[in-house]
Amino acid sequence: MSPNRDVALFLSLAVLWGLSFPAISVGLESLPPLLFAAARYDIAAILLLAAAIVRVDQWRPTARNDLAAIVGGGIFLVAGNGLLFIGQQTVPSGVAAILQGLVPIVTALWAIPLLGERLSAIGAVGAAIGFLGVGLIVQPDPGNLLAGDTAARLLVVGQVCSVALGGVLVQRAGPTLPQLPLVGWSMLVGAVVLHLVSLGTGELSRVGAIEPASFGAVVYLGVFATAIAFMIYFTILEKHGAFEAALIGYLVPIVATVAGVVLLDESIGALTIGGFLLVAIGFALLKRRAIADAVGVSTGVGSP
Repeated sequence: MSPNRDVALFLSLAVLWGLSFPAISVGLESLPPLLFAAARYDIAAILLLAAAIVRVDQWRPTARNDLAAIVGGGIFLVAGNGLLFIGQQTVPSGVAAILQGLVPIVTALWAIPLLGERLSAIGAVGAAIGFLGVGLIVQPDPGNLLAGDTAARLLVVGQVCSVALGGVLVQRAGPTLPQLPLVGWSMLVGAVVLHLVSLGTGELSRVGAIEPASFGAVVYLGVFATAIAFMIYFTILEKHGAFEAALIGYLVPIVATVAGVVLLDESIGALTIGGFLLVAIGFALLKRRAIADAVGVSTGVGSP
């Protein structure tokens, strides 16, 4: 894979994922959030499993650890994104994307009790700085957490925590199933969970005429921002590893913010931008060893 193709893949994935946030905002104009999220993963699951059947010999899960990974990933990593769709009913797409920068930090915190990993003093400082950044982004009113869109922003934080937990549960299960069918089955499980919750909350009774733009948003999210995007992500993951692939998450908010401002006339305040920078600094402190390894700099003997 040439360096130019590497850059093209990184940028393509950042754009596909970045545009998914304004696409969610567009779709929510005529679709209830959980049903909308379920439809996204319906499409993606069908496409990814079809690709897995063609490209992978072992595409059916049979081992216990594979089933555990699919269930954990499906419920928390996939269905947990329903909270994002609910939150984006009032949260600007750029803000929702910026909050995703917290995923690596929360993942590291979940890994402490579930994977037995340790958090160094510097890592703890990084996590604290990251959460300080989230405070600037959410800007909660201690006297009234339901004021404005604070509750909705906290729902997006809840989605971040769910996604991070799902990733750790998948890692803990230690699946042997290839990534393509693993993700495809997880999305199918997540879609089923979202459909069930959608039915339980009576969303179907609130579905009216679906605007063409909302239908287009479902197609874009299912086909491009999920199925095709994960194909690209797997390619990057195989070539560069998990850390470099995770860095795409810090390009996504930039794309989402610009798209939200240009396409949806959204606005992003200075505190939100400052919060994003603090989250990025927190990530850098928490993952300083991985960053140092990536650029070939020593962090010192025995540094955690």
